[in-house]
Amino acid sequence: MQNTLPLMEAFYTLQGEGYHSGKAAYFIRLGGCDVGCVWCDVKESWNAEAHPKVTIDQIVEDALAYPARMAVITGGEPLMYDLSALTQTLKQKNFHTNIETSGVYPVTGSWDWVCFSPKKFKAPHESIYARANELKVIIYHKSDFDFAEQHAALVNEDCVLLLQPEWSRIQEMTPLIVEYVKQHPKWRVSLQTHKYMEIP
Repeated sequence: MQNTLPLMEAFYTLQGEGYHSGKAAYFIRLGGCDVGCVWCDVKESWNAEAHPKVTIDQIVEDALAYPARMAVITGGEPLMYDLSALTQTLKQKNFHTNIETSGVYPVTGSWDWVCFSPKKFKAPHESIYARANELKVIIYHKSDFDFAEQHAALVNEDCVLLLQPEWSRIQEMTPLIVEYVKQHPKWRVSLQTHKYMEIP
């Protein structure tokens, strides 16, 4: 188990998107990603070597300074690392553990909620499909609707299905998503409410 992790940043805010949107949460953003999304809004997270390695005890101690007990592990691609020790320590302190992942690596750690957001740039590892609580597909092109359906066919039947417009294409894609959800009501809309509300 890994006892240190490259930490790009950690901060207390509201979850802005997905199933848990609007809830207070402590975000733990790990450095390192090899998926390479062209529209990634945190490309500074890609190089793990650019971020200090911080002990898990320190990460959790910092999280305890805030009243919410929902921890969101994100990146980068957090499953590049064995997250067993991190999630174990968080759970010992009564945190609800959430992860946001592209699913390209095997799932490690003990999770209360897995947000799986597949990307066309690198295929997911098969272990993610049974574990996903939420499938969140970013809609950048019209072709992404077919991509979303391909992954929806593989997740478990209780998985929440979400379509989210890519921020730079929101004017063009939002009307298409609205119409798609009306025609395919198993899907829901996810919006990046933190960007509308200008919440960091």
